[in-house]
Amino acid sequence: MLEARSISFRYSARAPWIFREVSVDVRAGEVLAVLGPNARGKTTMLKCLAGLLRPVSGIVEATGPVGYVPQSHAVVFAFSVLDIVLMGRARKVKIYSSPTTDDREAAIEALRRVGVLHLADRDYTGLSGGERQLVLIARALVSECDTIVLDEPASALDLRNQAQVLGVLRGLADEGMAVVTTTHHPDHALHIAERSMLMIRGDDRRIGPTRELLTDELLTGMYGVPIVTTEVRTPSATRRLTVPDFGRGIA
Repeated sequence: MLEARSISFRYSARAPWIFREVSVDVRAGEVLAVLGPNARGKTTMLKCLAGLLRPVSGIVEATGPVGYVPQSHAVVFAFSVLDIVLMGRARKVKIYSSPTTDDREAAIEALRRVGVLHLADRDYTGLSGGERQLVLIARALVSECDTIVLDEPASALDLRNQAQVLGVLRGLADEGMAVVTTTHHPDHALHIAERSMLMIRGDDRRIGPTRELLTDELLTGMYGVPIVTTEVRTPSATRRLTVPDFGRGIA
């Protein structure tokens, strides 16, 4: 659904490389999680995959439209939730035209799809962080994208909202969409992602099946703090979790 081949990016000819020679793909029905410390270029790479930035070299190809959900989003005016989602129809609305009845129905269906239709008439600025993330996912979906790219969609959310956002992403993949998401939580990747990409340092990147790739050794080396994995039985399933050993100091 989406493939990057040997893409590199920097902001000017004299600026340092943000990343170089990155190759990655995501398939229909799959969640690909991208993990790595701050300042490793995760957000910049996602913008290249979504078409918001053009790589200095290399190629990004998609089989259909790509939706993008930023890590944070602020608006100046008090738009309703429905109006925010309708903005995702921009590429389908002719210049100087207004959204049609079909556009509004598509926006309502997108809100229903992510479970927040009841918020349609609410002021977007008055929503919680988790509600805003779900609305932004609906805005991406209403563009009729085949692939959705999300930058830390569950960051700064409480546990309930994390579970809701992750559940929506897993559901979209199960419906056949390709999903790419960055996260600072290995547990989230283990919960929903078939494959993961670790942006460790410089040109050191690893891609593979999530449960095989996210080892104690690699995570400890990447984050610079001792990390161990364990399995925990929950009422619904046995889950694999990662536990940072903060008490031992920084590696």
